[in-house]
Formats: sequence, structure tokens, C-alpha cells
Amino acid sequence: MKSGEVKVMRKIIVFGATGHLGAYTVDYLKEHINKNEFEIIAVGRKQTDFYTKQGIKYYQVDISQKEQFDSLPKENIFAVINLAGAMPAAMEGYDPYKYINVNIIGVLNTLEYCRKNNVDRIIFTHTEADLSGHWGKNVVIKPDMPRKYSYKGNYALYIISKCTAVDLIESYYHNYGLKRFIFRLPTIYHYRPDPYYYKNGKKEMLGYRVLIDKAIKGEPIEMWGDPNLAKDIVYVKDFAQMVYKALLAEKDGGIYNAGTGKAVTLREQIEGIVEVFSSEKKKSEVIPCPEKPDSRSFIMDIENAREDLGYEPQYSYIEYLKDFKKEMELNRFAELWR
Repeated sequence: MKSGEVKVMRKIIVFGATGHLGAYTVDYLKEHINKNEFEIIAVGRKQTDFYTKQGIKYYQVDISQKEQFDSLPKENIFAVINLAGAMPAAMEGYDPYKYINVNIIGVLNTLEYCRKNNVDRIIFTHTEADLSGHWGKNVVIKPDMPRKYSYKGNYALYIISKCTAVDLIESYYHNYGLKRFIFRLPTIYHYRPDPYYYKNGKKEMLGYRVLIDKAIKGEPIEMWGDPNLAKDIVYVKDFAQMVYKALLAEKDGGIYNAGTGKAVTLREQIEGIVEVFSSEKKKSEVIPCPEKPDSRSFIMDIENAREDLGYEPQYSYIEYLKDFKKEMELNRFAELWR
């Protein structure tokens, strides 16, 4: 660059930056991205100065409202990360229009924004429930499995809306060359102050937060079903690493599973929680309950993420729990999620 020239920064726009995954992703990018080449811009529905205090530009935008995109930057946009979405776990009651307005119309508005402003790539989060028909004991979930899910129940429209969004993104790839990195997500474990979610429209405490709460209090913990059934447990900072690697990958993208490629047995899960969260004075007793329902078991195949993105999980199960505990103590996003 010649003396006196202003370096043009390539912009990375993160939609859904005020959500749980969004906050951790922006935080990860802030720490890892080359700040001499890229500028992070956060976008969310909330009115907040959380990001501006950190020197990150923030725009309040509802992606379901096309006209609100007019306020966003229009030059030198390299990537769009769309983590905004309507999902059952955040929906009290049932409003099918939210799935259509946010997950379909909102994604179409985002894609048009990408097309008009010559964005190089989009990163999007999909649901693993599009493969729920393949679920079984210790099944390996492969990224290229054909869709298979039930059209019954309130959850179905959510899956349909996410599948439609993925198809829209694929169309923009084939028609306009917009690179696309689609991440299929199981539960992404992370600390947040509110330990509740919605199941069938009703508020419940997250299962793993129930266990952590009992361990902190030194209360007995029941171990339901077969303790040897295992599942892949993905920490939010490994998910954020995948997003970061997708930004730098010299690939056109595709569908990738968020995962570790390893499974942790139910026994290991509970014993780990007791080890990390129980006090020395009062350790929780683990009570086997083999007559109770089994937990789901699965492993996410992440080989194409390794090959295409250079992704390698950094957090073992115990390391995730220890970092979760640190995040709980720091509560860094309290201001954003109050």
C-alpha cells in the first residue's frame, strides 16, 4: 500500500449478534480475526450499546423487515453470518408466522442484501432435526444424509422453514456465486444467565442446567436409562471456531455438521458435572435409574469440516465444563441479555 492510501477493510456482518450464539461468535471473531484486514459489524433486534462500548459498530435491524436493510453498509462487505432465527426453544406458545417471517422472508431479505452488495459468502445455521428420521441408538449423523423428518406437530414448521432457507441459499449460490457455509447444529452448549427454554411452547429448565444446579447444591442426581448411551457435546467456542474457519476457507462451502466427532456417555456427562461443579465439602450422589427413559445418543460426522475448513475441536468435555464454569462466574454478557 502506498503512503497516504487508506486501507480498505473487508466487512463481516453478523446478524443475530444479540443472541446467545451471536454474542459468543462476535466475541471469538473479535479475538481471532485479523483486524488489519477485516471489520466486524454486529446486527441485532435489540437496542443496546453493548458492542459500541467495545469499538464494534452495531445496527438495530429486524431481518424480516426489508426496508431496515437500507441502514446497513453497502460497500466492501466480504461475508454475512446469519445467526438470527425463530426457533421453538425461544417461542412461548406457538406462532407459525414467526418461522415464515424470520426464517424464510428474513433469509430472503438477507440474500438479496448479499446479492446487491456483491458479498463473497454467507454462513448460516441449520437444524439437525431435518435428519430426525435417521436418529437411533449411537447413530452417526453424516452431513450428506437425505432429509428425513415428520410433518406432524408444531416443530415441523420450524424444520420446514429452515430447510426452505437452506434451499434459498443454495439457489443464490448456483445463480449468483454466493459461497455458502451451512452448519447443522445439535444443542450448542454455552453459559447464559437464563437457564430456561420452551418445550412445546411451555417454559422449562434446560436439562443440563438442572444437573449443574444440583451439583452446585450437592444434591443427588438421577442417572436415567442406559448410562452407556453417548452423544456428541459441542461447546459454543468450538462452534465459533467453525464460523471463523469458514470465513477464511478457500472453498465454495456446503453443509457441515457442528460437532466434535466424539461421543460422551451419560455416565461421563454426569460424573464430569459432579467433578467440576460440586464443592469438596458436599459431592452429589449419582443414583442410577435404569427404569427411566433413555437419553438420545448420536455422533456428528465432521470429516468434511476438517478437510474443507481445517476445523479441529479444541474443547474436550471436561474442558468445556471448566470453561462454562468460568463464563458463569464472569457473566460477561449480562448487560446484553438482561
